[in-house]
Amino acid sequence: MGLIVLILILNHIFGWSSYISDMDNLMFLNRIVKKNLAAALLIYTAITIVACVVLALPGVTFAILAGLLFGPWIGTIACSVATTFGAAIAFVVGRFFLQDSIRPMVVKNKYLKKWLFDHSGKNQLFILMITRLVPIFPYNLQNFAYGITDIKFSTYTMGSLIFMLPGTAMYTVGTAGIADKENRILYIGIAIVLAAIVTGAGIFLKKKYMGEDKDEE
Repeated sequence: MGLIVLILILNHIFGWSSYISDMDNLMFLNRIVKKNLAAALLIYTAITIVACVVLALPGVTFAILAGLLFGPWIGTIACSVATTFGAAIAFVVGRFFLQDSIRPMVVKNKYLKKWLFDHSGKNQLFILMITRLVPIFPYNLQNFAYGITDIKFSTYTMGSLIFMLPGTAMYTVGTAGIADKENRILYIGIAIVLAAIVTGAGIFLKKKYMGEDKDEE
């Protein structure tokens, strides 16, 4: 709990959240992209990791930022890598530093409590897929919550990268389409297809597997 308080104090002092939401800083990053793509990618990755772990911002924030800065393809890759790093660090923090703080928050969410601490023999990758694709599972809380389960770090990291990719691409490509007049129809079309796939998968998984909870109540 002390670590959370410290993070909030540091955020108040240094204004991390204000920096990320400031449009002037976004333009600054955009100028760096044009001059030095590698430096811009490193800065974006660092900001995303800090925001994932410290500020607990929604994952869509980083996808939109990546789409604006880097376009659909590099943006998707950059966001996927950065958010996976952020999720991995949050996992480690949850496992080694926030066990006592995270567990009460997890058990309050009936779905996280059921699926993350499931002992029915279901495959861990399958559970990870469901929690990443079905929107009723809080994204940031998941990152910390998995740290207090018995899932392996490698399984969690690779699974998160794979199962977060469709949603990441959907938002990144869609944002790039809004910003790019020349390829707007193409990019938004791709985003719509991805949205249909992600939404359909989420609805199917929720109906098929979340429905079990109603039967048990």
